Amino acid sequence: MGVNPVFSFANGGNTMQTPKEEMKRSLGLGSALSIVVGTIIGSGIFFKQGSVLDSAGDSTMAILAWVVGGILTLTAGLTIAEIGAQMPYTGGLYVYIEDLYGRLWGFLAGWMQVIVYGPAIIASVTGFMSILMTNFFGLGANWRIPLALITILAIGLMNMFENRVGAAFSVITTIGKLVPIAAIIIFGLFWGHHNALGQTVGEIHAASGNFGVAVLATLFGYDGWILIANLGGEIKHPQKILPQAIIIGITAVLVIYTLITVAVLRFLPASQIHTLGENTTAYLATAAFGPIGGKLLSAGIIISMMGTINGKMLTFPRIVYAMAKRRDLPFSRYLAYLTPKAKAPVVATVFIIVLATVMMIFFNPDRLSDLCVFTVYCFYTLAFFGIFILRKRNDASARPFSTPLYPWIPILAIVGGLFVLVSEVINDPAGVLLFIGVVIVGLPVLYLVKKLDQRRVAKAMNIEHPLDNDKDQ
Repeated sequence: MGVNPVFSFANGGNTMQTPKEEMKRSLGLGSALSIVVGTIIGSGIFFKQGSVLDSAGDSTMAILAWVVGGILTLTAGLTIAEIGAQMPYTGGLYVYIEDLYGRLWGFLAGWMQVIVYGPAIIASVTGFMSILMTNFFGLGANWRIPLALITILAIGLMNMFENRVGAAFSVITTIGKLVPIAAIIIFGLFWGHHNALGQTVGEIHAASGNFGVAVLATLFGYDGWILIANLGGEIKHPQKILPQAIIIGITAVLVIYTLITVAVLRFLPASQIHTLGENTTAYLATAAFGPIGGKLLSAGIIISMMGTINGKMLTFPRIVYAMAKRRDLPFSRYLAYLTPKAKAPVVATVFIIVLATVMMIFFNPDRLSDLCVFTVYCFYTLAFFGIFILRKRNDASARPFSTPLYPWIPILAIVGGLFVLVSEVINDPAGVLLFIGVVIVGLPVLYLVKKLDQRRVAKAMNIEHPLDNDKDQ
């Protein structure tokens, strides 16, 4: 019996070939670091304070949840840094999974990012941002989707130019977001009068003490660090800069998030944070700095979130491009198009914009954020196991960066990944099944795309294709 040519690539690990690079390597450490920090610090820390507190049950456990989430993210970053330094190509997780587990698993990782995770995370962040924008402009809730749509279109348009444009915007917004962050930290720590530790919320019963769900919520706030890997083919000296950007960026964000959480809990009592929920940040800004100061602080946070959306809009089309170059997607010929001068994947960018808009209209941003984390951690965890495969496959000379405290750091990353998956399955089984189903739908899509591609090649070579024989019978 012959091997099915469509799925024959599913076995084995050494199938990956170095992609032909067509994008410009123009991003240095400053740009890479700003993209890491800019894509991480966005809506999560500003809008997840209430849900983390509700799930954790008290303020001490809420602070601990942010710390644990940061540590798990750092172990993940240290593990991926070693893998990414050995595969500095455009595509990130898609490239890593394919090299480690074969074309089929690589396709599913890429499909997950371009159909589920990427559009959903952009929709979620934009949805959260629209809440703050309507408060800022004094508009009703019916304005949230129009404002979010305008933002997505504007940022998407900007990323249709040379990558340095999006990277420069990332640097500006990363610097700009430090202003509201510093204001909240300084005011809360020095002028807050509540004890940040030991506060409980009497109104909560069912969710209290669910520490796993609390950590899961923080991981949305930390997510985005791996997106720099999608730009591996556009970074100067990626073997050196990629690990530096990931490790320095995650560590800095861990410290910032812990300080912000303590500051918020010192300024507002836990019971009030529970009541305010997603509006905690807007209320804190006005209460702390008055109407005008609150407006300025809210504007800074909006800019911060725009930077996050920009970082994601800059990176996710690169995954679409990488998959389209391999003809793994329908309409790959169009999705792989680069503008002649800027080498920007404009069609892939439009594709992400359309999917993000659909998800933004039909899904709640808070639920989207949790499901995003679950979906991507399925493949993160696979990638974490991959470090052991690479250690066995390659000698030390092939590793530009080695994960410290090996094998304990990767083991902790794997345990953390499994912890995330189990927690979300328990918390939202219906949503988990929906997102897994969307990922699995990628299998028949891949089969059809490859069959049609084989038929196209066969016709071009005037070779009779099995599908044509089937029609005659």
